[in-house]
Order: sequence, then structure tokens, then C-alpha cells
Amino acid sequence: MSGLNANTPIPSEIRLHQQSRVLELQFDDGAQFSLPCEYLRVCSPSASVRGHGPGQEVLQTGKRAVNIVSIEPVGHYAVKLVFSDGHDSGLYSWDYLYQLGQEHDQRWADYLARLAAAGASRDPVAS
Repeated sequence: MSGLNANTPIPSEIRLHQQSRVLELQFDDGAQFSLPCEYLRVCSPSASVRGHGPGQEVLQTGKRAVNIVSIEPVGHYAVKLVFSDGHDSGLYSWDYLYQLGQEHDQRWADYLARLAAAGASRDPVAS
């Protein structure tokens, strides 16, 4: 996780829309992003998603309906997102959230391609 530096944009507003499952972010440099909860969940900075090194990433499947149930501030540099599937590890620093916003289209396309290559689905497995 990257830390803050003098150039790190800081969120001026964070708004969760639970019904549409979107986290809306406005930054002090004027940038605005609407990030789906599913996207934030599959891009979690936690070790359980990223692994402990290159090539150890764990493909997240069945997260289409995931929501954020709480947002907990961490100091003046990050938030901890608690998801409806119980996932609550990994800190979303301001610069990581900003990066997720800037790179949304490419990261999402890469994720969908990895799902397709694995024959996996965004939909939860029926029990």
C-alpha cells in the first residue's frame, strides 16, 4: 500500500449508495469517481486477494451482488471497507482509491478477461 505524499489527492467526499452498490468519491483536485462495490471487492488490497507476491493473486469470483456494509476511517490516509460477504481486510489508501478510479476501465476489462479464461463467473454459486 502506498502512503500519502505531498501530491496525494485527498477525498473531499465519500458517499455510499447501497441500493445501486456504488461508492462515489470526490477528491480535492476535482476528480470524481463512481466505483462499483464489486470492483472494489475484487481489487481489494488485502493479501487474501493480492497474495504475498507477484503471481500469487487470487481470482475473486461470485462477487456481482456484494455490497459495502460499512466504511471505517483509518487515520488520515485510508478507509477500511467492510463487505457484505464478510471480507474486511486491506486498507484502501487515498492514493489507491484514486488509482482505482483512474484505471477502472482497464482493470475491469482485465478482471473480466481473467474470469473468462478461468471459466469463472461474477455470479455467486447457487447452494
